[in-house]
Amino acid sequence: MQIKIGSIMLDKFEKNLIERGYSEITPSGLPSTTYDYSKKRIPKICEREGISVEQLASNIKLYVEKYDKGGSESKFGKRSHDAFINALKRFEEFLNS
Repeated sequence: MQIKIGSIMLDKFEKNLIERGYSEITPSGLPSTTYDYSKKRIPKICEREGISVEQLASNIKLYVEKYDKGGSESKFGKRSHDAFINALKRFEEFLNS
């Protein structure tokens, strides 16, 4: 079984979020922010853009601007209480750490 580099990067991103104090589990026992950002939001952005996680990582500033306030995809970035733009910003912080 071959493991994709992108999935390794997202696993490291999830661990980074945990180390930074983001919650793993909601009070009701469901997966929380760390899972949501690393396994749902970032992959969804990649799917929408038709790019790999590596391509997103190498152009993260462009995508943060695109999905943030004033960007061409800001409406999507605000979905789910800003979850998409927040995930992109946390991913950018992870990449710059």
